Amino acid sequence: MRTPKQLLFCALLTLSTSAFAQQLPMPRNIAAAYQKGTRSLDGTPGKSYWQNTADYTIKVDFDPSSRKLAGTVDISYTNNSPDTLKQIVFKLYPNYYQRGAPRANTIDPEDIHEGVQIERLQVNQEPQNVQKLRIDGTNMVLPIKPLAPKQKASFSIAYHYTLNAGSHMRTGQVDPQGAAFVAYFFPRIAVYDDVDGWNRIPYLGPAEFYNDFCSFNAEITVPKDFVVWATGDLKNADAVLTKKYAKRLQDAERKDAITAVIEKNDLQRRDITAPNARNTWKFTADNVVDFVFATSDHYLWNSSSLVVDPKTKRRTRVDVAYNPEHHDFEEVIHFARKTVESMSYTFPKWPFPYSHETVFDGLDQMEYPMMVNDNPVKTRDDAITLTDHEIFHTMFPFYMGTNETKYGWMDEGWATIGEWIISSIIDPKLEDDYGVMPYAQMAATEADMPIMTLTNQQNGAPFFLNSYPKPALGYLYVKQMLGDELFTKALHHYISQWNGKHPLPWDFFNAMNAGAGRNLNWFWKRWFFDEGYPDLAIAGVQQQAGQYQVTVQSKGTKPVPVELVVTYADNSTSKISRNISVWESGNSTVQVDFKPAKAVKKLELKGTYVPDSYPRDNVYDVK
Repeated sequence: MRTPKQLLFCALLTLSTSAFAQQLPMPRNIAAAYQKGTRSLDGTPGKSYWQNTADYTIKVDFDPSSRKLAGTVDISYTNNSPDTLKQIVFKLYPNYYQRGAPRANTIDPEDIHEGVQIERLQVNQEPQNVQKLRIDGTNMVLPIKPLAPKQKASFSIAYHYTLNAGSHMRTGQVDPQGAAFVAYFFPRIAVYDDVDGWNRIPYLGPAEFYNDFCSFNAEITVPKDFVVWATGDLKNADAVLTKKYAKRLQDAERKDAITAVIEKNDLQRRDITAPNARNTWKFTADNVVDFVFATSDHYLWNSSSLVVDPKTKRRTRVDVAYNPEHHDFEEVIHFARKTVESMSYTFPKWPFPYSHETVFDGLDQMEYPMMVNDNPVKTRDDAITLTDHEIFHTMFPFYMGTNETKYGWMDEGWATIGEWIISSIIDPKLEDDYGVMPYAQMAATEADMPIMTLTNQQNGAPFFLNSYPKPALGYLYVKQMLGDELFTKALHHYISQWNGKHPLPWDFFNAMNAGAGRNLNWFWKRWFFDEGYPDLAIAGVQQQAGQYQVTVQSKGTKPVPVELVVTYADNSTSKISRNISVWESGNSTVQVDFKPAKAVKKLELKGTYVPDSYPRDNVYDVK
């Protein structure tokens, strides 16, 4: 979404690898995964790598007026682990609003309810006593008969709960007229992985999610006139939309032009959906980590599509559904389309991995597989940066399957650098420096911790700094150092090895090293593991025979690029840049030489993405 100490549990692990001699700090529970072969120090999944999966069949009925959601979920769960499982941990995310449940945020008292009500539960067709279920906040632990490796188990659950209204926390009612964004709405099985076993971290609000790659068949039943947008592909458009609107949607899937699937006049005619009292919308999605839906009977719908893979000519459809009163959404279809295009062809230059992407006008700034829940904003710049940031999450965490509950920087940092780069593509006049100044101001204060601090152990300013600007700057600096071509090669190596899986930070670092063919651990350690702050200074200036020799000192311990702005007597400027490799050897100074063609008035260390905690020594006035 948008004096520190080293982690106490983090110890320096001495491991050998012929490719990269310098090692990164590694906690012993992480080291165990490498020792048992589920992960490899060359940046690839180990020979013993595994992950569990499930097939979900979801059938729910949602009443926008009462906000009651009731339905069933049938799960076929596959245990690919080498362990025999004696219990299954379920996630009941709506219990964030349960009376007495722990949470980090204040919510509207009217939204507090009794949580997810389990009406029926069967395990392998055997009924369970729902009165004896062990539910603790958002976790439900279910003892089962031992499930051996490579075996399957089936679970069938009937349940209901009331969707929140006044405290929209990534999901909930959007407006009094019945629009709603419904996420985390079904009981799902938690991740069981090779590091932590069951993911028992409760959902408290700030830290986000961690789910397995699964398949979903979903049926969403809503009243007449309510349109449903969701993860996955709509399989029965002809049954739920009247002919005219189904045709418009079909046209949008094949055209680059913008198609108005639902216009203002259409809302007045009330002829959009099939005339049944209630319609069931059917969606399917394979190999995704979550499923969500949104619904409204008074939203406009713009749609378009574009080729995202020139080799296969595969197209992605881009949709924007919004309240006609929110005029800031009128351009969002263009911003969304340009984001998908830029992701496919510029950065990360990887074909957009899914068949569609929907931006829904909600009350949040949150991402989901193939869906975005965005709130109205005041300015065009805000609309651009919000749209591209949330859509960029398609790659991280969804395509890459990272664990947001522990390592939020592995997705938010990428969405932030994606926002910086793509915003200027959408509008070249827009210079987005989201989070850079706050980091400069708070670096090495009590509000600043190493990026590798677990996300679920942070809140407030530390959470923001370590999830957004700090990792984004780290990625950007490596991109500048390697150059676009080599950086893209390294990033594509990481993506190709770990998409559809669950990479750890060390898998990312090692994969980038391998893809670049360079040991970048000196930078990974100093930027992601160590404490410190960025601080450059002009330590000295010498002039000789028309040549300037500028000594730049790194007073801080965080390596940042050198961007020297030269202001001439006629007030024109030029910039001289040095990437972070100038600090690789551990030196504290670097000399920048240049021979100006005209008289120099001022020298200044200044860059949009170069934070400096003590900028007072960054200017030198030439006399």
